[in-house]
Formats: sequence, structure tokens, C-alpha cells
Amino acid sequence: MNLLQKLASKNLLVFNLVLLGVIFGFSLAFLSFSCSTPNAQKTVQAQENPAAIPRDAFAVAEGLQSAFRAVANKVQPSVVELKTVSIRRQQIPNFNGIPWEFFFGPRDGSPDGQGQEREYRSQGLGSGIIVRQQQDTYYVLTNNHVVGDANEIMVAANNGKEYPAVLVGKDERKDLAMVSFKTGDVHPLAELGDSDGVSVGDWAIAVGNPLGLMSSVTMGIVSFVGRTGGPGNNINDFIQTDASINQGNSGGALVNIRGQVIGINTWIASNNSGGGSVGLGFAIPINNAKRSIDEFISSGEISYGWLGVSLTDPDRDTLQALRLEGKRGALATQVFLGSPADKGGIRPGDFITHVNSKEVRGTNPLTLMVGDLKPGDQAQFTVIRDGVSRDFQVRIEVRTNTVAADNKKLWPGVWAVPLSDSIRESLKLDKNAQGVYVAQVIPETPAAIIGLQRNDRITGINGEPVRDMVSFYKSLREKTDKELWFNFIRGDSTLETLKFKR
Repeated sequence: MNLLQKLASKNLLVFNLVLLGVIFGFSLAFLSFSCSTPNAQKTVQAQENPAAIPRDAFAVAEGLQSAFRAVANKVQPSVVELKTVSIRRQQIPNFNGIPWEFFFGPRDGSPDGQGQEREYRSQGLGSGIIVRQQQDTYYVLTNNHVVGDANEIMVAANNGKEYPAVLVGKDERKDLAMVSFKTGDVHPLAELGDSDGVSVGDWAIAVGNPLGLMSSVTMGIVSFVGRTGGPGNNINDFIQTDASINQGNSGGALVNIRGQVIGINTWIASNNSGGGSVGLGFAIPINNAKRSIDEFISSGEISYGWLGVSLTDPDRDTLQALRLEGKRGALATQVFLGSPADKGGIRPGDFITHVNSKEVRGTNPLTLMVGDLKPGDQAQFTVIRDGVSRDFQVRIEVRTNTVAADNKKLWPGVWAVPLSDSIRESLKLDKNAQGVYVAQVIPETPAAIIGLQRNDRITGINGEPVRDMVSFYKSLREKTDKELWFNFIRGDSTLETLKFKR
């Protein structure tokens, strides 16, 4: 066998060995794949066929969906969009400061030589709720800030039609207003619920026209009830909700799961410049507006009951100084002379806890409670005075802006606070120093007239020592029937005010 034949034999052997290895490896791989395939198929089948959702879960979800659908169908036709136009006119200035009329005479339309006026039209959008019908006239409840001083108002209904509207009345204190429109078309009225029965955790559904998107419905829950501190000195105690509310929702409906109106969407708290919803929306409880609806229609204005006191929510130091820790109510710091409160026996320093046996939860709720009393009503006010609960019968009178702003009758006109640690430090007083600190003196009041000033420290009233807040208010009640003067310290000087004759 020559060399070439030997190489050929070796190559054949190597080839046979390689071929045998390939066949063996392929067979092993095929066997492994065959064994694993059933499990893989089972996995794929498991992914394609998940466990069935229980039928009762579907039933609950579909039932809730049906409820929301029914609410939307019920409420949307009674919520309208309000389109407003406010017109203001501004005089056009002379051209570059040159008196045009001096050289060229009056321009067209200005025969008196005055400059022409330019008209500016500002458009606004909001929502409203159809709450009442009298023959062919429909009445729409909304917010005062929606209609404001609008010169033109249009109502855009859910049926796609628009109607010119007129302002019936408005009320800045509650931020409520009413407009009306006439039509032969039929529009359903909203069903008004009972906002006193609303609780945290209840479903809350907002219906309105955010950003002009008509008949939008959003859903959430009631986050809080009795929230105070609304914009523009609004006296309402609001329902807070996380249902999405945006610009244009104002005046729209907040309804419960039965489609009953429980609130009027009014404002939102937002930390972005565009004022978008962050889940902090606030609605006026519908019970706060029910009497307003009747008064708007009957007279075009809202009348408020007047008690005649200046109220504050005392801080912790004041509550402690007056021995009122843990109590809920509002502190009467001033009383209008000759007012219903004055005639009924309420005095500065009285802590009002109940009105007609209904608990007072703070200054705004008390203001709202008194405002809802009708002039002539006899109301029972429960107060804590010197640690003792007492009842006073007060005949409510009508509130007017004139009488409520007459500071000359506000008694005594000084807002005093206890000597807290921070005040003692600022005045460099030791812990045994007595008296009360003057936080504010109200202009034109008796205290201002006789010369008391802010930062003074009152140490006596009509010669009677004032050691603390309790003795301060007690002396005001018992020692000032005929006249009033204060002993006080101003800087390093011990002084006495003039005397105020009652």
C-alpha cells in the first residue's frame, strides 16, 4: 500500500468517526426535544387559557357599571354648560400723548372732545344644574364666580340646543347664583339629595363641563366632609372629593350613587400652574343651597340672619388659658353693642358650642348656622363661660353689610391673647408676668378711640387687675356697664387709657 492509499484510509476513518458523532448527537438532541415538548405545550396552553374569573366577581363589576351608567343617564340631561361674556370699556389714550382733538377736532363718536372707548369682551365657561321649573321658565343653580358680572349668558343644554339666559340673583358669601332661561322644550330637573347624610368613603360622581367638554362624568369618593377655608371668604363647609374636577366644572353637580345631587362643585386645590385636578375637589353641600334656591326665585337675593359677634377659632394657647381644652366651638371676641347677641346676654369671651342643640364645629360652621336662621327666629345659643355651660335665647335680626361693618359699635375692639412663651420672650418678660397681650386693635372701636395700641400689655380694666385671659373677659363683663378704660404697659411705661362712656 503506497502513501496515498494510507492517507485515503485514514481520511475515511476520520470521516466515519465524525459522521458517527453527528448522528449520535442529533439522536440525543431529538430525544431530549421529544421529552420536553409535552411540558412546553402544557405551559403554552396554560398561558393561553388562564383560570376563569368567578362569575360572582363579574356580576358585582357589571352591577356597579350598570349603576354608574344609570347615574350618568339620569344626571347628564339636568346639568348644563354656561357660556358667559363680560364686557368692559376702556378709554383709548391720546396718540403718543398728543392731544389729537386740539389740532384736528373731535374724532367720530366723541363730540365732547373725549377719547373714544374700546370694548373688551371676556369669555367664560362653567356649569349649572337645572333645579326648578315654572311653566316655560327653567332655573339653573350655579356658582357666583361662574356668572360674576357677566353681560351675556347662554345656556347650552345636553340636547345640543342653546338658550339665552338672564341672571336671577347671586350671593358672594356662599358663592351661589341662579340664572333662568325660557323654552318650550322639556328638560329634566335634578333630584336634590340630603348632604347631611354624606359620609367619608361614599361614592362621589362629578358631572359638568371641564374645559368646555360637555357632559363629562368622573368618579371618586367623598374624601372629607365639613372642610372649611374656601377662597374669597366663602362661609360654606365643603364636601371634599377625589373625583376629577377641573376648570369648567364649577357650578356642576356632585351626586351620590343614586344620582341625587349632594353638592355643587366649586373649587379645587392644585399645585400646578394650569390649575389641573390633583384629586382635591370641593363642593358646596346642597343643603346649604336649598333655602337659597327659594329666595333667589322669590326675591332675587339672599337674606342672612345676624347675631352680632366677631368670632375666632382660638389657638391652643388661648384654649388652654380659657380652660377649654378638648372643646369644640367658636370664641366670641367682640360683640356689637345693641345687636341681637348683646340684647340676648352674650358677651366677649363666651365660647359658643351649640345653636338650637346642634354642635358648633368652628367659626365658619357657626357663621353658616346663624346665616341660615331667619330674621325674627328665636334661637338658643349654648356657651361656656367661666367653665360653666349656659343657654341664652336670642332673637335673630337681618344682616346687612352696613350694620355688620359698623366698627364704632364693636365692643370692646381689642383682640387679646395670652402671654405665651414666645410673647414673653419677645417682650423680655419673666414667667411670673401677668396680663394679656394686645394682638390687634380694630379701628374706630372704643379701644382704638381711648388710645390702646397693638403690642400693649393690658394689666387692668377699670382698675380691676387683669392677670390672665379669664380675668380679662370677666372684668369686661362685670366692670364695664357704664364706662371702660385700660391699665396697660407700653415699653417700659405703665399707663392708663382715656375713659370711654357707654
